[in-house]
Amino acid sequence: MANILDVSTDDNLQYQFFPISSGSVQFKIRAPNDAHVALTMGPQESDPMYEVIIGGWGNTKSVIRRNRTKPDKVEIPTPDILNGGEFRGFWVRWDSGIVSAGREGESIPFISWPDPEPFPIGFVGVCTGWGASGTWKIEDGAEFNTPDKLEYKFGPVASGSLELDYRGPHNCHVCLTPGPAEVDPMYEVILGGWENTQSVIRHCRQKPDKVTVPTPGIMNANEFRKFIFEWRCGRLAVRDGASGAVLMEWKDPAPFPITHFGVRTGYGARGNWRIQHFYKGGQNPIPPSAPTAQALYSPPPGYPGVAPVGGAGVWVNATSGQVPPGAVAGGHDCSGEPLYVARAQHEGAMIPGKLVSSHGCAYVPWGGKENGKNEYQVLVGGQNRWVPSSGSNIPPGALPGGESEDGEPLFIGRVNHEGSITTGKVQQSHGVCYIPFAGQELGFPDYEILLQ
Repeated sequence: MANILDVSTDDNLQYQFFPISSGSVQFKIRAPNDAHVALTMGPQESDPMYEVIIGGWGNTKSVIRRNRTKPDKVEIPTPDILNGGEFRGFWVRWDSGIVSAGREGESIPFISWPDPEPFPIGFVGVCTGWGASGTWKIEDGAEFNTPDKLEYKFGPVASGSLELDYRGPHNCHVCLTPGPAEVDPMYEVILGGWENTQSVIRHCRQKPDKVTVPTPGIMNANEFRKFIFEWRCGRLAVRDGASGAVLMEWKDPAPFPITHFGVRTGYGARGNWRIQHFYKGGQNPIPPSAPTAQALYSPPPGYPGVAPVGGAGVWVNATSGQVPPGAVAGGHDCSGEPLYVARAQHEGAMIPGKLVSSHGCAYVPWGGKENGKNEYQVLVGGQNRWVPSSGSNIPPGALPGGESEDGEPLFIGRVNHEGSITTGKVQQSHGVCYIPFAGQELGFPDYEILLQ
């Protein structure tokens, strides 16, 4: 979903810094109208900034605004989206310049806008006004109140992600910081250090390291290796980009806002990097090669490629993270990124799973593992209607998504797990829905199943 930033680093242990381009915040709000969310670089109301106004104008519409100026960038009717008597859950996400907002439990946003000139977001502010006071819960934190006063209360962004490819013999160093400089607080991730034998997570450049794991041969001077860095509420995880498996993770008891990352090499290594980054000049990414599906309803203003509803779904070939127009979003990852319904060939079976576009692949559950697949098929169109089920109960009209290596039909299911809604396969003879998650194949007896 972004341009590739190509970077070369010398054998000098000097970080090159760039802004983080993606992150999200989840919250619940109890208010009759006008829940305002600000996204800023610092803990104050200053430009550049985005404002997402949910349930404004007497709880009739929502907008996205930039730099507190009109006209609003996007406006959409959202009657009665808020309620003064109950909490309503929402998320706000920014990814490669696209700012969007959606309801809790829904992966498709109800409002979105692509900014041609994005900026790094380090803080989130919330307020209420126009006759409304509100009670908020942000990222599972304690409740707090905002008065009927249009003054934002700010806190640091709690979650985000970074994806990169590295080619070098050893010593891939990545730091995550609150600014474009090597200053504390900061996290350092060293992959393939100590002559390509081990990897560590370091906090504030202090030893002992917080995490140390053996990773012999993790780097290769002749080929790029992909890695994904994720942080949420103080939990920092480093994943293998090919398999999705967690290589290292650490929970920081005192997290800080991450707005920038730095990359460097040293100890005899030079490196080449490919980094998922901002759009340049507002241009779109390379379009997918899959055919365009005819849209059956109008998507929200500012949001490209929303899945159509109605009609029969079809399977479309895709590769390398491509998302065909009209792809069915079956859930979302822990970061808030949409997960699309996909399937792929594996060990003689055609297995339903999930497409994670930012990882550049789909994943299918098999053999106790989460298996990454560069070539896959994506479900496009259809009703996108899910019903609860459990065990071996396959409801009438369930959509077959593939078959096991023994020829048993496999259906498409999804499960709520650790803040995600993850799609996978329902195998009737096993009585569970299997999902690919954090490098593993996990089975759940209670799930939702997709209907035709």
